[in-house]
Amino acid sequence: MPGARNFFTPEQKRQIVEAIQKAEHATSGEIRVHLEEYCSGDVLDRAAYLFETLGMSQTAARNGVLIYLAVKDRKFAIVGDAGINAVVEEHYWEDVKHMLAEHFKRGEYISGLTKAIERTGNKLKKHFPFQVNDVNELSDEISFS
Repeated sequence: MPGARNFFTPEQKRQIVEAIQKAEHATSGEIRVHLEEYCSGDVLDRAAYLFETLGMSQTAARNGVLIYLAVKDRKFAIVGDAGINAVVEEHYWEDVKHMLAEHFKRGEYISGLTKAIERTGNKLKKHFPFQVNDVNELSDEISFS
């Protein structure tokens, strides 16, 4: 299995970034995808740590969402910030995670990720619609460690 940086082809990376940009076009929310090879501990703890390390809790409306994948361990997590977590349904992230897991089981990584990004963007749009003075507070590029 390829490492985190080579898990997706350049074209697939472009598709992920375009999905993020499209999702963020209608919202002030921020979505990031982060990949690394291994996650030796609890995947949610690791994702929460990276959420802070990537500065995702620094958005003005606290409406950032991180989709984290440890590709060689086949683990992933979704972490939302306080602003978005305060307004989504109780099991919303679990529902997105379940949908993503079903795609991953079939090897449909790009399809799963783009659908998860789209669903996240729609939820952010509902609660944090784009404002005229909005700025892109975080990079749309995939990050790696």
